[in-house]
Amino acid sequence: MRIHSADSTDGPRTVVGVDGSEHGRAASLWGAATAVRHRHGLRLVHAADLDRLDRFSSFETSEHVRDKAETLLAEAAQEIRQRFPELDLTVKLSRRRPVPALHAAARPGDTIVVGSRGSGGFGPLLLGSVGLEAVIGSPVPVVVVRGEPERDDGAPVTAAVEDEHDVVWLVRAVREAQARDRPLLLLHVRNKLATSGSRAASPEGAGQPAGPGEYFLKDLASRLRVDSPGLTVQTEVVTARSTASALVETSREAGLLVMGSRERRSGPVLGVGHVVHALLHHSRCPVEIVPCTRDERGVAEEHHGEDED
Repeated sequence: MRIHSADSTDGPRTVVGVDGSEHGRAASLWGAATAVRHRHGLRLVHAADLDRLDRFSSFETSEHVRDKAETLLAEAAQEIRQRFPELDLTVKLSRRRPVPALHAAARPGDTIVVGSRGSGGFGPLLLGSVGLEAVIGSPVPVVVVRGEPERDDGAPVTAAVEDEHDVVWLVRAVREAQARDRPLLLLHVRNKLATSGSRAASPEGAGQPAGPGEYFLKDLASRLRVDSPGLTVQTEVVTARSTASALVETSREAGLLVMGSRERRSGPVLGVGHVVHALLHHSRCPVEIVPCTRDERGVAEEHHGEDED
């Protein structure tokens, strides 16, 4: 494995936030395994927040934090080197705060991976907010490693599909399924309380193709099978009172849950919808949130530019 402080490749990378916590360690190992599957480079980033420390702390404190951060990165790189010797690995000690550091480190085509909780260099982001904060405003897809990170039971990659707008990000779910040699499950949640006029939808119709969402799902699956020969594409319609609770329950049987994040006009929680918010806090498997452009014509891959410290 080659280890560098600066970038050594122009290709796609998996960018992992490293903070010294067990959650961060799980994220780095998951990210390394995923980088191998996709043949990506791996970028380990630790945010030391030195810009703030230099203003408000002594020189000795700043140097202590820097030394500790460099040791943390070296130890994380060493563990990954032993497990994944074929990876092209780079490390980055950022002077920024955690989320700006991750966003700045990501180039178009990259994927950010974080643990579900943080400590050390990601200390302000506790109680599940590390994933939430990383998702908000991210220029690239973000994976929050939750639940059981790696399963060997053939669990599918599950894509939560709402309507035709989700077509723009499904290529990500297809790539994840192909890289893992797993089935792709297209899941549509039908609201049990949906009404037709003033009449509630009949529970007897649960699971039956009785609406535009179900027909669209089957048509989409047919198209994906044609476009991706060899990929097993399955569909499932779940009727539930809550989309969020249905997806959390589904995550028990998934190897990875992929979902697009579009700007909502109602009910946002810190810039993301309540369904994404619920998954980042309660999913039983890793969750990948793919940003979409506001006009919903494609996946957002804006380049914020990496810091040069």
